[in-house]
Amino acid sequence: MVEILSRRRLSLASETGQLVGTILRTLRERVTVGTNLLEIDAWTAEMIAEAGAESCYVDYAPSFGRGPFGHVICTSVNDAVLHGLPRDQVLAPGDLLTLDLAVSLRGVVADSAISFVVGDDPAPADLAMIETTERALEAGIAAAGPHARIGDLSAAIGAVLRAAGYPINMEFGGHGLGSTMHQDPHVANAGAPGRGVRLRPGMLLALEPWVMADTAALRTDADGWTLRSATGCRAAHSEHTIAITRTGAEILTLPTA
Repeated sequence: MVEILSRRRLSLASETGQLVGTILRTLRERVTVGTNLLEIDAWTAEMIAEAGAESCYVDYAPSFGRGPFGHVICTSVNDAVLHGLPRDQVLAPGDLLTLDLAVSLRGVVADSAISFVVGDDPAPADLAMIETTERALEAGIAAAGPHARIGDLSAAIGAVLRAAGYPINMEFGGHGLGSTMHQDPHVANAGAPGRGVRLRPGMLLALEPWVMADTAALRTDADGWTLRSATGCRAAHSEHTIAITRTGAEILTLPTA
């Protein structure tokens, strides 16, 4: 299903997006060396409850996971890149952490992810990988508009990732959203321009470039959720929810000023 939101629901989506962006910014400011992943989950649950919102992950039980997820945020560390199940793990200096959060507020969902290095001495390779996913995200957003096709966004994202030398996994990517977290269309992180669903004003899309340093292959943890690089290399992930407008695309998951 491809959901087209009314102007009123787009306004609600903007509020949800700001909430998601603000929570992620707060977590980034709060997380330090010695923070436990379960603390991050608890902090997030508290902020979601205070806003009168709901996490999209607690009852999330897709066919590829061992559901329900049972936590409110994904916390992926180092070689983990997607669906990191919060666990009793303390963050160490130099850990590469990805936080992925999807929230529903008044019936409209927004989804975003950030990656950053914990501590004061980040490895240049980690920073380069994070920066590449951010640039790929910017390229995908720039390609979005009411006359574009999904393939245009995928091609723009993939061009940045490939130019930086990263393999691209095609199993997981971006997606539509609205009243639920995962909807059509799928937005792969590489593709051919001019193909796929044509974008329309009122569509919400979550674009999420992610890469692993030296492989495109994933393995699943014993927890049934956490996806890691098959080689043990590190990974990064950036994501925004955007609304397609009559003139282009608006980023919804920016924090409040």
